[in-house]
Amino acid sequence: MDSTMDVTVHHHGAAHSFHVSTSGTLQDLSAAIEADLNIPSENQKLLIAPKPGMQKAPFPPTQLKNILPLDSPKFKITLLGTPAQAIADLHEQAASTKRRQDARAEALAAARRTNKPSRPSRGGIHTLSDSNSNYTFHRLLPLSYLPNPERSLDFLKRLRDDPGIRASMAKHRFSVPLLTEMNPAEHTTSESRTLGLNRNRGETIELRLRTDAYDGYRDYRTIRKTLCHELAHCVFGEHDRDFWNLTAQIEREVDAGDWKSGGHRVSEQEFYNPDDWESAQNGEDIIDERGWTGGEFVLGGLREDDAGRRAGATGSESRREIMARAAEERMKKEKRDDASRS
Repeated sequence: MDSTMDVTVHHHGAAHSFHVSTSGTLQDLSAAIEADLNIPSENQKLLIAPKPGMQKAPFPPTQLKNILPLDSPKFKITLLGTPAQAIADLHEQAASTKRRQDARAEALAAARRTNKPSRPSRGGIHTLSDSNSNYTFHRLLPLSYLPNPERSLDFLKRLRDDPGIRASMAKHRFSVPLLTEMNPAEHTTSESRTLGLNRNRGETIELRLRTDAYDGYRDYRTIRKTLCHELAHCVFGEHDRDFWNLTAQIEREVDAGDWKSGGHRVSEQEFYNPDDWESAQNGEDIIDERGWTGGEFVLGGLREDDAGRRAGATGSESRREIMARAAEERMKKEKRDDASRS
């Protein structure tokens, strides 16, 4: 019988010892690695130092004693490869993501077919008739793949039925086919969190309802102010003076119709995150970059092309450029506020 020798292979910082025959080959060592670490031979790469260097499948039938520099003080074998289960998990994750994206795209297409307006007016605002009952959000869509979608639906209903929101939408003849929630994970970067989006001047409005950790809901006052901002985008796409004037007007109208001032509370359940209101007032969040128009998009998030640009945005600004411009505007506003207080 052939004698055996121990060969140490390093993988992800851990050393693994294999007993192989002295007359064994690289193919035999690869088969032992597959059996012990569940890494298929075709996924293996062996970096043998100092020579012969990188070896990959199909491995040559060369005996180990003729290819391994066993006498060298620098001798080391490093395995590069991914276990079969990890590869299967990645494939399943990619397939699951595609299924969610397809489902959201299908829901949006259905909303477009069901709620197609009879005539557009005032630069893209969808007005169905002269009845006040038409000036509302005609469909509410929570994200079913996130926890507790029924709570999100309650939140969307509360916004739709808010007396101030209803009064302001009737006054400005706002008729929005779809009001949906935004997935925080798809609109959070290391630099900012986006609170809302208005698609195609009132076709769809998305709002960030949940906390970043999905363990609660944000301050209702913050979300309602964000909704006022997005409703103003039904008329004006850019953040110019006309836009801010309309936003302020809508906020005053909504505050005047608040349940504390003669309206009524739709639900006794409070959706409140104590730090939310303070964060928004301190400028840690951005409401949105601008009103988005055109292009294809997925409910709850914007796709990016290979250059890192957001699909559906006008122009060719990258996300980094948009965020930088938003930060610059916030700094200018803070300087003006400081100057007015001094």
